[in-house]
Amino acid sequence: MNGTNAPVPPPEIATNTVVAKILHHITHHGSSTEARLLLIVLLAIAVHVLIKIIRHISEWIIRKSQAETKSPLGFVTQQPRFITLIRLIVSSLTFVIYFFAVGLVLQEFGVNLTAYLASASVVGLAISFGSQGLVQDMVIGLTLIFSDAMEAGDLVEVAGAATVIGRVEEIGLRFTKLLNFYNQEIFIPNRTIANVSRFPHGGVFAYADIQIPANADRQKAVDTVKRVVTGMWHQFGAIILTEPVVSDVEPTEGGWSFLRVHFKVWPGQGGLIETTFRQQMVTAMTAFDPNYADWQVPVTYRAMVGKKR
Repeated sequence: MNGTNAPVPPPEIATNTVVAKILHHITHHGSSTEARLLLIVLLAIAVHVLIKIIRHISEWIIRKSQAETKSPLGFVTQQPRFITLIRLIVSSLTFVIYFFAVGLVLQEFGVNLTAYLASASVVGLAISFGSQGLVQDMVIGLTLIFSDAMEAGDLVEVAGAATVIGRVEEIGLRFTKLLNFYNQEIFIPNRTIANVSRFPHGGVFAYADIQIPANADRQKAVDTVKRVVTGMWHQFGAIILTEPVVSDVEPTEGGWSFLRVHFKVWPGQGGLIETTFRQQMVTAMTAFDPNYADWQVPVTYRAMVGKKR
């Protein structure tokens, strides 16, 4: 048999792919394309199961951390920073794994892995330029999370395209969700947030000083005030956030006495104390002094320094 009549050998199967090298390292001999694709499928299934396990573990840690100051693993967690960070890591890891899995499959069909990664980077860059609003939302969302500008559960006033007052439900990478006074869920695009005003005590403190009529029975007057305050608390519990506190009667150098009622109200709803409560108080006090007037129930607002209440 001469060289001209020799049979043409079949085309050599490529062995320079990543999967081929892994399979060769395991079996110490060559591999077919079918074997390499089977290995990719098995690896993808294993990775998918691993991702599911990671997600379940992360959600379990999140659920535990919502009910405890510390996570089950012993380290301190903060909302929403801890939750967002865990979910961001898991989502990023999932994307990276599947991205490379697709690249390995394409490499088996002759696509250069380096070219695949380079083209994906170019496409990603083009998408980022075309979706600048989305990128801004993500950057500002991460800034809000890691700068402690606000946390889930905080009562805040957010100024931007519109001014919204509400309780922070969630800080995401695209939107910040607030629950306002009317129980509406407000989704604010992160890029529109220009200013955040935080109510550190979860509300606004209002102080009503009720002057005790000079000729009134002090104990009866105090009981009357407490009765009105209790009625306000039960009737307007959606606005008055915590049970009001009635202080002891305090004398003044002017010869008259007063007692102070501490209210914590929803921001912007102080008119309830200035109008309804004051009117009820004046009406109740006319039983002791027919000339009792509005000016004898001044209402003030101030910030209290110290522990949150």
